[in-house]
Amino acid sequence: MDNSSGVGVLDKAVLVLNALEAGPASLAQLVQATGLARPTAHRLAVALEHHRIVSRDTQGRFVLGPRLSELSTAAGEDRLLAVASPVLIQLRDLTGESAQLYRRQGDERVCVAAAERSSGLRDTVPVGAALPMLAGSAAQILLAWEEPDRLHRGLRGAKFTAATLASVRRRGWAHSVGEREQGVASVSAPIRGVGGKVVAAVSVSGPIERLTRTPGRLHAAPVVTAAERITETMRRAN
Repeated sequence: MDNSSGVGVLDKAVLVLNALEAGPASLAQLVQATGLARPTAHRLAVALEHHRIVSRDTQGRFVLGPRLSELSTAAGEDRLLAVASPVLIQLRDLTGESAQLYRRQGDERVCVAAAERSSGLRDTVPVGAALPMLAGSAAQILLAWEEPDRLHRGLRGAKFTAATLASVRRRGWAHSVGEREQGVASVSAPIRGVGGKVVAAVSVSGPIERLTRTPGRLHAAPVVTAAERITETMRRAN
């Protein structure tokens, strides 16, 4: 198969990156792996280093750079949003409540996608809103499966307890009533990535008058189903 795109310099740069996929390489090893002339291999590797696509290890060998990881993370985020958006709309229509997608960023959880109720009282969480990891069912989900030391750190100052999170792990979903905001209830479930790691939480939220004081009884099943659909679609896409 011809791997040429017709853009010579780009094809040669990809040869360098493909060679580095196997691990660190000196300039001589790059030349051997790519078949490029030594000055060409050096010029391309240094140019890629300038853009952080290639880096150097402690021995001065060329390695894949941090920019690739950043782009990979962004691609994963875009794919997650593309997969989740129609599922959130269906979840909203099925439950009659606002649906959200949260990801953890440091000590906060950020709403990265939402499907709002089209009419009536709405519990709006705008996309981009950063909420604390100390309260709410989505926070419980994003913390419950963390490593033990990180989990215990996350419980400091939280409105939920280790026993709450143990219940979340056992059930596979979380709910909260007036925990983050007075008068508001929510139900959340985990989206899992590679190796089963929890990468996001799907939620529905609304006033306690509608969701009642046991919102999980009403909405746990559709929320868990939505989270599993997103997880499965993401898995097939990888």
